[in-house]
Amino acid sequence: MNSWNNGFTAGISITNTTASTINGWTLAFTLPSGQAITSGWNATYSPTSGQVSARNVDFNGTLAPGATIEIGFQATHTGNTAEPTAFTLNGVPCTIA
Repeated sequence: MNSWNNGFTAGISITNTTASTINGWTLAFTLPSGQAITSGWNATYSPTSGQVSARNVDFNGTLAPGATIEIGFQATHTGNTAEPTAFTLNGVPCTIA
């Protein structure tokens, strides 16, 4: 995360730690109060605040075992630059590293 007075950028790495290929993914997380996504890359984000779903785009929907993809977004904040504390990938809780 890289923050400034009223905004920040955040990068997220998603690694498939299973033995099976993932075909189509949705990463869900909750943005802390006062944060709102203004743009993003390598995923489609909706809604822009609160409980957010980041969905794959055409070129990165398949995650082979051991593969990692990088996604990210730019957002505004009202003083709260805390990071989300929990993520799920296709409904399965993620390990945060």
